Amino acid sequence: MTLLITFLTSLMLGMRHATDPDHVVAVTTIVSSERSVLKAARIGALWGLGHSLTILVVGGAIIVFKVAFSVRLGLSMELTVAIMLIVLGLLNLLNVNAHPKPVAPARPLLIGVVHGLAGSAGAALLLVPLIDDPRFAALYLMVFGLGTIAGMSLVTLAIAAPALVAGPPTARVQRGIRLASGVVSVVFGVYLAYKIGIIDGLFGVTS
Repeated sequence: MTLLITFLTSLMLGMRHATDPDHVVAVTTIVSSERSVLKAARIGALWGLGHSLTILVVGGAIIVFKVAFSVRLGLSMELTVAIMLIVLGLLNLLNVNAHPKPVAPARPLLIGVVHGLAGSAGAALLLVPLIDDPRFAALYLMVFGLGTIAGMSLVTLAIAAPALVAGPPTARVQRGIRLASGVVSVVFGVYLAYKIGIIDGLFGVTS
């Protein structure tokens, strides 16, 4: 019974993890060029898959091989997310007037991998005190990953759903969406970089 509760908790944590602000901003920036709800949901699922792959690989190494993350390494991983958000936002702004093209599957998958790097240590540390058996720990990580995939698919559906109701957006509306999502992504990325580097002390951490 305790194990079942642990796995259910892992599933819920994975779904909640998908709603973190940096995740939502990143996915919104990507789906801003999509006109299909189903394609938007696929983007969310691919993001979640990339995130889950990293969680399994890095989280598994932490559990099985007792790999330890230094404070500097953990903050550096978080900084990669901030940099990625800035790059995604700038790409949207630079291509705001371009004709929207289908999003290549590799793009959300790679972005999910980067986000997984930033969250792997926390996910692994969460299960260490709860599960002693590495097999169940790995299963816990898989359930967490499934929750993240489901959660991000729902998030992207929620983002794209208004388009289904309102009909296909005009070129002007599409430009406005890309512009807004680009600005939000850049601003949030800069804020996140400042928080990690200055407030959380990455640039002053020595170990």
